[in-house]
Amino acid sequence: MTRTRATAIGFVAVLLWALLALLTVGSAPVPPLLLNALCFTVGGALGLIWVMATGNLSQLRSVGWRVYAFGTLGLFGYHALYFSALRLAPAAEAGLIAYLWPLLIVLFSGLLPGERLRRGHLVGAGLAFSGAALIITGGGGPGFQTQFLPGYGLAMLCALTWSGYSVLSRRLGNAPTSSVAIFCLATAAASWALHFMVEETVWPRDTLGWASTLALGLGPVGLAFYVWDIGVKRGDIQLLGTSSYAAPLLSTLVLVISGIAAPSWVLAISALLITGGALLAARASFAA
Repeated sequence: MTRTRATAIGFVAVLLWALLALLTVGSAPVPPLLLNALCFTVGGALGLIWVMATGNLSQLRSVGWRVYAFGTLGLFGYHALYFSALRLAPAAEAGLIAYLWPLLIVLFSGLLPGERLRRGHLVGAGLAFSGAALIITGGGGPGFQTQFLPGYGLAMLCALTWSGYSVLSRRLGNAPTSSVAIFCLATAAASWALHFMVEETVWPRDTLGWASTLALGLGPVGLAFYVWDIGVKRGDIQLLGTSSYAAPLLSTLVLVISGIAAPSWVLAISALLITGGALLAARASFAA
């Protein structure tokens, strides 16, 4: 598989994550950890069926427990921190901090063997981050408040967790993508356990709720992790990290089309910033 093709496959995850907000709204009023458990159960089962259908089940036995522990901590840790951050701080500000992970991926990837951080990557990441910030904050708002610092801290840990997981996954390049199925199933098991400890069980209340939950498990919290694994291990991780800023833009467009959000000048300016940043990063990567 070529580096360009692997990068394109990885970007499919960004497209799927663009549906995360819409499907999460549709899955209400399921509490976060229960939703996490349901989605990762579906995503893990999907992956296990794929592994068995392709005859790669034997690959799973060759993967060490440290790899499984790493993957499970990455998936479970990110989502646990994200949901907790949004409970302790306003969603817009906490979401902005959590969405530092694409920028951190671009920066941290420069430390990997064989990778070089170019000026175009930095400028492109900065422009793209400005666009993402504009979308998440709506171009204004009351700003950060000290009483929400615990939530902001968890959101920062959230960004560090996913960026660290994505970059360090390159060091596990010999671990097959099929191992992601075990990551998902282990994350589901941990989420089920934690849900019964701290949450009240509230199931989806109608067909739309169940359909949204199933779609989450199949796409943004399922297939997305498998294609992302291919991208970060075999593709251009710097370009992939910067292009991930398309997720908040595409997510907003989906919400606008569905009638949940209204179009505005913020969306137009953000589109220019994100597109320009991605083009600069792409130019830097292809010039290497």
